[in-house]
Amino acid sequence: MFLVVGITGKVGGATATHLLAQGKRVRALVRDRAKAASWTDQGVELVDGDWNNAAAIERALKGVDGAFVMLPAVWTPSPDFKEAKGVIANYVEALTKAAPPRVVGLSSMGANRTSGLGMITALSLLEQGFRKLTSPTAFVRAGGFFENFLYGLHVAQGGTLPVYYNPTSRKSTMVATNDIGAEVATLLTGPAWSGHRVIELGSMISADEVAAQLGDVMQREVKAFAVPRAEWPAAFEQFGIPKGQTGPAEAMFEAVNAGWMDLGVAGTEHVAGTTLPRDVFAAAQKAATA
Repeated sequence: MFLVVGITGKVGGATATHLLAQGKRVRALVRDRAKAASWTDQGVELVDGDWNNAAAIERALKGVDGAFVMLPAVWTPSPDFKEAKGVIANYVEALTKAAPPRVVGLSSMGANRTSGLGMITALSLLEQGFRKLTSPTAFVRAGGFFENFLYGLHVAQGGTLPVYYNPTSRKSTMVATNDIGAEVATLLTGPAWSGHRVIELGSMISADEVAAQLGDVMQREVKAFAVPRAEWPAAFEQFGIPKGQTGPAEAMFEAVNAGWMDLGVAGTEHVAGTTLPRDVFAAAQKAATA
């Protein structure tokens, strides 16, 4: 039995899918059973609760062979990241008491640093918080998600994909969420290990290359366009981030453009992604027209 947190999201869902494909039993910690109803049809055991309740996490961990955990995405974190710190404390309490045979956590490229990361700071705190766990622990430092470019299927009709990568020709680590789920499932079910591991997951690719592959799927030429830095706050506000609170999102992309998402951090392992951007775009386009 393997616990998956965040099963109704892309990474948690991909992880559960790969575990089920291996014939493994899966348990999920869920806040909304109705939202996770499709998983019960696939044999997933649901446990009521979420990452804000240490006791619920501990119940969900009972008797598992391994657990996948992640932090909720918070686009407007408090200056002290109290939201992430609270969830991390709950995880540490539950994982210390339950001590599962292995734990895999979702992190991000750049989480080896402790400042200047914006939103990614929460994942740096997660890695730090798990250092004293006695269970064997692995962190998957994923690159930027290809799925984050899916808006391009709607906005790139005119041949332009607006991005926050500058210059657009510079490569940084990116990956598909399906590849993250595959790697997490492999870590949970593969050969046992001891201590702590960090796996850099993804391949170096540029926004220009992503745009070109989007164009392949859309059957038109698409070029990446770097949104001017001065326009970032207004653009993020259009995504729903309140005015005056776009700083963490801005800092995250500043970190990407500074090269902090590059592969090769000392002491880490590296697994390349196998899913291409065009695969992600084509699957989404097919789903939309089905």
